[in-house]
This record gives sequence, C-alpha cells and structure tokens, in this order.
Amino acid sequence: MSSDIIQRADSDGISDARLAAIVDCSFDAIISKDLNSVIVSWNAAAERLFGYCAEEAIGKSILMLIPESRRGEEVSIISRIKAGERVETFETVRVRKDGKLVPVSLTVSPIRNRHGEIVGASKIARDISQAKESERQIRLLLREVNHRVKNQYAVILSIIRETARRCGSPADYEASLRERIMSLSNAHDLLVLGDWVGAGLAKLAADQLRAFPNEDRIFVNGPVVTISPNAVQHLAMAFHELATNSAKHGVLASGAGSIVVQWGIATDHEGFDQFHLEWIETFAEPFLEGIVEAGRGQGFGTVILKRVTPQALSATATFESTASRIAWRLRGPAKHVINSKA
Repeated sequence: MSSDIIQRADSDGISDARLAAIVDCSFDAIISKDLNSVIVSWNAAAERLFGYCAEEAIGKSILMLIPESRRGEEVSIISRIKAGERVETFETVRVRKDGKLVPVSLTVSPIRNRHGEIVGASKIARDISQAKESERQIRLLLREVNHRVKNQYAVILSIIRETARRCGSPADYEASLRERIMSLSNAHDLLVLGDWVGAGLAKLAADQLRAFPNEDRIFVNGPVVTISPNAVQHLAMAFHELATNSAKHGVLASGAGSIVVQWGIATDHEGFDQFHLEWIETFAEPFLEGIVEAGRGQGFGTVILKRVTPQALSATATFESTASRIAWRLRGPAKHVINSKA
C-alpha cells in the first residue's frame, strides 16, 4: 500500500473518530436506521431522551418510539428518504420506555454508502418539553391577561358612569374621574411588580394614601399579609374613596384628629379564618357636625364601601358617620382576600 493511501486511510480514521465523538457528546438524540426502519445506531442522548440503552434499541424497529396514532409518519418519512429528500424539522410526539409521551422536534436525512446509494436515514430528535410548557404558560397568561383587562374595562366603565351621575360640573367630573382611575392604575402597578399574585396590604394602603395631605395622621397596623389581585383592586378603590372623603370633609382636610387603618385574621367558631379590616377616623374638637355631615350622602364612594367592595370579596361591610368619627368595617372569609399561595 502506497504511503499516500496509508495517509488517506489514517485521515479517514481520524475523521470517523471525530464524527463519532461529536455524535456521542451531542445533547440531541441522534439515531440512524435502515430503510426497513430498523435502528442501527443510538447515541447517549437518545438513551437519556427515550430511556432505552443502545443494547435495547439497536436492531429493533423505530416504531417502538412512535405512538400508534402517529405510525403513518414513519411511512411518509421512509418514502421521502428513499426519494433522496431531507425531511425538514417538524414537531411531533414520541414514546419513552416508561410509556410517557414526549414532544420532540425531528430532522431526518438520507444516509448514502460510498457508491451514493441511499441505505438508511439519520434522525436528530430534540426534546421540546420545556418549550411546549412555556408555550402553554404563555397561552394561560394571555387568557388571564385578557380576562383581567376585561374586568378592568368593566370597573373603569362603572367608574365613568357612576362619577358622571354624581358630579355637578364638568371640572368636578374630570378631576374625580382622573383621581379614581389613577388609584386603580397604582393598584395595577403593585400587581405587576408582584407578578400578579397579589400585593402586601400595608403597601397597598400606603400607596393609596400617600397622595393625600396630612398623611402623617394616618396610622396603619396589621399583620403582614399578601392579598389576592381581586382584593387589591377593590380595597384600593375603598381606601381611595375613604381618603378622598377625609380630604374633603374629615381629618385630612382639617389636620386635626387621626385615622387608624387596621386589619387582622381570626378563626370563627366553625374553624374558618375570617378577615377583618377597619378604617376609624376620629375627629378633634371642635371639628364636628357641619363638616362630617357632608360625608353622609349616597355618592360613588358610599356605593364602593357599602356594596361593590364587600360583594367582590364575599364580605359584609358597615359604614358609620357621626359627629365624632367615621368608621368603615369589612369582614368576610379570609380565603376571598388573602392569597395563601403567595
């Protein structure tokens, strides 16, 4: 044998070894089969993906990896391979040794011998389980976003309608509407920061009350709890209406007196957790009858406090206004307010 033939043979051997190393180290399953769909080679990634070791797979039909409902794919693949076609990447499902289905992307190419004859096919299979799960999560998220956006539209339309009914002038209407929508927007920002699982009740209260004058007269007290997105939205509206009323007719307008916002969770006689929250606004003398009476109407705030918020949280609420104080109390099942998974 001449030296150039020996050198070429050595070179071919090195190339074959490199190719074998690449195939064996690949993160993708690489399988070869003959034209009768019998498995000829099986790399380590194929074992990880499908659960069969090489000894269990080589010599067996590739059909053992294909669900009954998808056996027609193999017929089509072999037909195209025999025609010299490369089967471009497509997504399908295959069966693991343990019987579980796994989503994969497949690319299949013809294998030719040294004479150019097609003798089989090489298949590259990639596990796309994580990608499919991400797609599923995105679809769920989009449906959830769509649902929440529709809810927000409904709330905003209600705010527009009820505000229009109870405002005496266009200027009052514009100001009230802007403030209420901004309150809702601030609550929405908290939910976004919390990946929409909820928000801390103390943080919600602080954010809603920060924009009002004399906020140093507001004292917030309660255990650390994360409330559900639905509770965030409706309690934000309640806090805003209470603070707005106070800024017009109460402690926040006068700079005298105090406001205590407090909450807690207690177990009732049947063993169920009950959530309770209260806003107690106490007036200082002589901050009495005339100003307080202005907060006793049936405006949008009263509707929010007495009907909308308690109904949304499957709770009950009371609203009391006297010469010495305003008290709003909310009580209901904690499961409708607290996000226990947060």
